[in-house]
Amino acid sequence: MEAWIQSSVNWLLATLALPEVGLSAIFVVSLISATLLPLGSEPAVFGYVKISPEMFWYAVATATLGNTVGGMISYWMGRAAKNGVDRLRHRHEAHRLAEGHHGPPRPIELHHGDHAQHGRWHAHARRWLDRWGPKTLLLSWVPLVGDPLCAVAGWLKLDFWPSVLYMAIGKLARYITMTAALLWMFSPN
Repeated sequence: MEAWIQSSVNWLLATLALPEVGLSAIFVVSLISATLLPLGSEPAVFGYVKISPEMFWYAVATATLGNTVGGMISYWMGRAAKNGVDRLRHRHEAHRLAEGHHGPPRPIELHHGDHAQHGRWHAHARRWLDRWGPKTLLLSWVPLVGDPLCAVAGWLKLDFWPSVLYMAIGKLARYITMTAALLWMFSPN
């Protein structure tokens, strides 16, 4: 399975090779990199802008759009997962009551052990998301944290359009900063 995924990713990257495809390649690579797949879009954006410097803003806008759409997909995946868990809990409770069990329901454990097993980081992240809401998605660009953060926003059912707005702002700032910094670092001067 892993070999198939690797060959599929290699085929996709070869098909979208820059500069023949251009902005559409940046869009697709940016969208895919915003999912939980380990793929970075900055090299594609940098490579395109290095070849065509006059396309800086078009490339940044395209990458931001693709990455934001990918974040929206992760958001809806998180929301769908939460809805599935809620339905499972509802069925479990209905079954429990049908069997004549009364009193407080026993929580369904999705993971082995209790909530405390998630550790201090889980509780801290939850408090932070509850406190800041969609504004937390300004950090959706952060490597290793940003992609799951979009899914968690969906799980928590944060307001969709404000979430998308903050995702887009964070991702735009990242692409402007990273692309400009790479161009500056690799300039011939």
